[in-house]
Amino acid sequence: MISPRASSPRPGSRSAISSSGSSVSSSPTSTLSAKDWLFFVVGFSSWTADAFDFHALSIQTVKLAKYYHRSKTDITTAITLTLLLRSIGAAVFGLAGDKWGRKWPMVFNMIVLGLLQIATIYSSTFEQFLAVRSLFGLFMGGVYGNAIAMALEQCPANARGLMSGILQQGYSLGYVLAACANLGVGGGVETWKTVFWIAAGLSIAVGLVRICFPESKQFLEAREAKRAGHGSKGTSLGSFWRDTKKMLVKEWRMCVYCIFLMTWFNFYSHTSQDSYTTFMLTQKELDNAGASRASILMKAGACVGGCIVGYLSQFFGRRRAIMASALMSALLIPAWILPEGERALSATGFFMQFFVQGAWGIIPIHLNELSPVAYRSTFPGVTYQIGNMISSPSAQIVNAIAERTFVTLGNGRRVEAYGPVMGIATAIIALGIIFTTMFGPERRGRSFEAKVAGMESPRSSEAPDDGLPDAEKAHVELEEKN
Repeated sequence: MISPRASSPRPGSRSAISSSGSSVSSSPTSTLSAKDWLFFVVGFSSWTADAFDFHALSIQTVKLAKYYHRSKTDITTAITLTLLLRSIGAAVFGLAGDKWGRKWPMVFNMIVLGLLQIATIYSSTFEQFLAVRSLFGLFMGGVYGNAIAMALEQCPANARGLMSGILQQGYSLGYVLAACANLGVGGGVETWKTVFWIAAGLSIAVGLVRICFPESKQFLEAREAKRAGHGSKGTSLGSFWRDTKKMLVKEWRMCVYCIFLMTWFNFYSHTSQDSYTTFMLTQKELDNAGASRASILMKAGACVGGCIVGYLSQFFGRRRAIMASALMSALLIPAWILPEGERALSATGFFMQFFVQGAWGIIPIHLNELSPVAYRSTFPGVTYQIGNMISSPSAQIVNAIAERTFVTLGNGRRVEAYGPVMGIATAIIALGIIFTTMFGPERRGRSFEAKVAGMESPRSSEAPDDGLPDAEKAHVELEEKN
């Protein structure tokens, strides 16, 4: 078991946190500068575009099944392939972000994502469609790590919980935008292409906008230190890989824990949302417009929950907030799948996603605080995407079981049992999250230093740094003794 670790802020830092984790500042966002907000908005926008790209497919499963004359389970194979290959992209672009900076890897990543959305539109056969979506998954995996590193590494400690919650809801906002686009184009089979055109434009636009903004503060400071020769001998691929190997040897337990946690979390979100529109269209017999409106309200709940629970985690702790949210979502399952009609499904979907994405809202900052200091782009992205890879069959499993299991409606019709399948799976996953988080670590309030892997310096011969300032190390050692 990994011992829970809490930490205190560095003396003299621009924001302070009391031992209970509460902020001494009345407004956590008041300490963010205009530049901090700029970096946050860019990271948020890239994550939103990434989510739009993904959900452009998942909410149009029925349309795509009709277009390619395939079953819905066959179409969700594309989701599985996308999730399987995202971990490779996370490793490649995460390491590039930690080695060369956040800017240009993200620019390249977002533009290629947009081009692959266009390639999807022109896929004339199902085999071409699967091939393009597989390649899409490689590039989609590179967004998350660089986005959250860019958005959060410059945030003051007392604002991290709130900003993490807002950032994670870029994913929910991407879903809402995709659902709005789907609602706007109507239910015609060919209309899925219009949604993909919108997704392509959004991704390319974010990539082009990112060109206009500077590199992250971490890399600018490292570059200046190198030019000034203040104890730095430069960087090399050899030293970068040596540092990476040292990190893996030292932090392998943390890597395994975070991958395990992210596996649960990715099952959590994909099981509770990817097939929910299909559930409303089939088992609840809503039309395309009604299901889209309910999906939008559901994700509005996710946006609200992520911000509120993320902020509360700054006071009550990351682990406690995650466990409370997972427990509430498990208790809401009957109210989530049993009601009939658009209004009831919208209301219960709102509160269900409030807690599902409430727990998710803590994840960006939780992973950043658990990350080795020089790998805040690679570590969160790779652990998140490996969890995604392991959970990649989630939508396909739900669809496969539901299409082979039936329930009888009040009017006597037998329909696919999406509700019971999603409900049972979500309950199991929520309990898994509670117990995994209960025995895991926490480093709330950890300082984020400007450090680059592979930057050779006089300290390179010393014991590897764990990223904690001396005051924090003393605090952790005292807690572990107690």
